Amino acid sequence: MAYASPDATTRSRPMTSEEKKVILASSAGTIFEWYDFYLYGSLASIIGAQFFTAFPESTRNVFALLAFAAGFLVRPFGALVFGALGDLIGRKYTFLATILIMGFSTFLVGLLPGYASWGIAAPIILIALRMLQGLALGGEYGGAAVYVAEHAPSNQRGYFTAFIQTTATLGLLLSLIVILLVTSYVNGNYPAVPQLGLDGQPLLDATGAQVMLEPFKAWGWRIPFLGSVFLLLISLYIRLQMNESPAFKKMKEEGAQSKAPLKEAFGNWRNGKIALIALLGLTAGQAVVWYSGQFYALFFIQNVVKVDQFSANVFVAWSLILGTAGFLFFGSLSDKIGRKPIILGGCALAAATYMWVFPMLTAVANPALAAAQHVPVTVTASPDDCSFQFNPVGTAQFNNSCDIVKATLSKSSVNVQETVDAPAGTVASVKVGDTVVQSYDGNTLTGDALKAEKDRFTAEINAALTAAGYPLVAADNTTVAKADHFFDIFNGQNIKIVLILTYLIVLVTMVYGPIAAQLVELYPTRIRYSGLSLPYHIGNGWFGGLLPATAFAISAQTGNIYAGLWYAIVIAVMTVIIGTLFVPNGTHKKNIFADDNV
Repeated sequence: MAYASPDATTRSRPMTSEEKKVILASSAGTIFEWYDFYLYGSLASIIGAQFFTAFPESTRNVFALLAFAAGFLVRPFGALVFGALGDLIGRKYTFLATILIMGFSTFLVGLLPGYASWGIAAPIILIALRMLQGLALGGEYGGAAVYVAEHAPSNQRGYFTAFIQTTATLGLLLSLIVILLVTSYVNGNYPAVPQLGLDGQPLLDATGAQVMLEPFKAWGWRIPFLGSVFLLLISLYIRLQMNESPAFKKMKEEGAQSKAPLKEAFGNWRNGKIALIALLGLTAGQAVVWYSGQFYALFFIQNVVKVDQFSANVFVAWSLILGTAGFLFFGSLSDKIGRKPIILGGCALAAATYMWVFPMLTAVANPALAAAQHVPVTVTASPDDCSFQFNPVGTAQFNNSCDIVKATLSKSSVNVQETVDAPAGTVASVKVGDTVVQSYDGNTLTGDALKAEKDRFTAEINAALTAAGYPLVAADNTTVAKADHFFDIFNGQNIKIVLILTYLIVLVTMVYGPIAAQLVELYPTRIRYSGLSLPYHIGNGWFGGLLPATAFAISAQTGNIYAGLWYAIVIAVMTVIIGTLFVPNGTHKKNIFADDNV
């Protein structure tokens, strides 16, 4: 049954002040929801130390990123549940449900005790809360995109939906600014906290001194999570003031809404193939570029390049400030030349330049580390002795001699130039320059013998890496970039870092700015919420959400800190090929209120 859709010519008129208010309210609420979701991503390394204390540092980092990814893995399920509700009961009330779930889950993360207090229960509950956040976000994006598109003039859909596209980046920026402010206050007014191991003994650094943790890393990180309750109240107020989409209201009045939107959207090949093309030819590539340019870049500069957390947040925050206007620029441009060439162009540029940009970031941000990486490093080990560097369920023990070598090198951001296969049973060794260091088999040693070998290996490998120029003690590295305050970017080194990161953000704006309008234009109103939500959240939840953990694990396994980028490059190239062949052109000229626009 066709409903009487709004006339296309009336949708080309300028938006009324009321419609602009509705879109502004929708965007503002979505910013707060993204803020909640990305607080975890911004603090992944700190949270990893709090909730995955029992694991070595390289494994801990992967677990922290996997907990972040858990929120993305469930997003497609949230898309199915809330997408169907949005098509059945309306956009507005679905909005209210998603933001309530998101807000309370974020608040509870701030209250959750760490591993030292609750043991294994702490990371399990953390992951459960992350999954609740993912479910909520799975219903949020589709509703926001559809809500804005159904209000916007037809000749400006790209421009107005681009405001929704900015909300994810602005939410990240808001989270970074809050973190920077809280970090400055807490670290400036409270003393450092001495760190103990799970056995109650003091933790020592590479020089043998007790590890002292900044108060923000010890407990201050909870404040941004707890403070999100105020944003929840503001967001609820905003959402309650919103009106229902006029297209949905008219369709409901005429009884034309879908009775089974999921079945209609995915239960036949006609619509099912659109979801498949949207996933592989649009959202998969868009997702890996988005997460590479924002979250993996932040994680990379902190944990691989070894820039301190405050400075890294400053650099990324400035790149977001400088680059965010690109969403509106490319969204508006897509109204003129189409969505497809801009999205696929961004994917192609990312694939062509990542292997050049990230090494440049290392060279600029930490010259001493970049210089040390030119020293030849060779690992000699039996292939059977080398395990994959993490285990998502936490049951594996990485005590093989090869695993010990790779975990240690990964922790220090060492690039391994060569891996030599040795006969089975050979204890792994690593050659740094002209110095050979023998590892040890953690499976055959116990007690004092294990501690003695561990101390011996740690001392020898640290000495070899120090001799090769690796800056193992952060306080002694005078070459690494540092920002003393938020506006401390106006020197040669810092501004170069910001410009490199801004380039990555521009690529993000190319692929993400037009994507909402493109997806909206693929489906009719009756199944639009359900139809676009699933491919978007599979692309961003699975292909994109798993990128940081996958890239880091690949790099740790291969011994090359840039090897993980191939994950993003391969998927981006796949999207360019499939999108070029199968994604329709000219959707920006369509009337999205006509039922035959499928």
